[in-house]
Amino acid sequence: MSQPDVVPEWQRVHHERVDPHKGRGSLSDLILGGQDGLVNVLGVLLGVAAAGGSVRIVVAGGLATAFAEAISMATVAYTSTLAAADVYRSERAREYRHVRTVPALERAELLDIYRRKGFEGEMLERIVDTITKDPDVWVAVMMTEEHCLAPTGRSHALRSALVVGVAALAGSLVPLAPFLFLGMVHAAMASVAVAGVALFAIGAYKARMTSGSMMRSALEMTAIGLASALAAWGIGAAFSAASG
Repeated sequence: MSQPDVVPEWQRVHHERVDPHKGRGSLSDLILGGQDGLVNVLGVLLGVAAAGGSVRIVVAGGLATAFAEAISMATVAYTSTLAAADVYRSERAREYRHVRTVPALERAELLDIYRRKGFEGEMLERIVDTITKDPDVWVAVMMTEEHCLAPTGRSHALRSALVVGVAALAGSLVPLAPFLFLGMVHAAMASVAVAGVALFAIGAYKARMTSGSMMRSALEMTAIGLASALAAWGIGAAFSAASG
């Protein structure tokens, strides 16, 4: 009887603490909420300011947008996650039907999947035979390998909604803060500056948690976010010129 492999403790520590796997969902939710809230509110602030609104009106518009944005983004995250769960359940039920009604076709698809992974001959047949012995395993493998779908549920939808909503609100307050303490012109300049720094940090954090160039990711995030917000400033300025 073969002995189980003994994993060195340092490798276990490295795998679990030094270089652990990062969950995709929380990172994408943080970036989605934070960037969207920051850019949208910055655009509203600059647009209203350029249109000639007072600091009081700018702050009121920014706060209204911040909370509406946070609630809206959280709702979208919740419903879209539930929609993904519905798609998974629908496709899984379809796979169960296919396994029952057209097993030869499903087996051929499975053979093709593992052949593309480099398996051939007896090893390929043994893998497919093992998987197809259990319908639950068979369907689970097809869901992962053929459809690239993973199960999700209501608890994940709630967590995603909470992360997106809080991130959106936090991001919204970043460009709003200067308008609470400074005059219009200085507040607008400070708002753009702090928003640019925050977007740069978000882009760098994304690269650090995933892969790729940290500087490139940070600059891309900053450029895209500020360009979107400054477009709103242009609309506000054009409206002010037309009204004047």
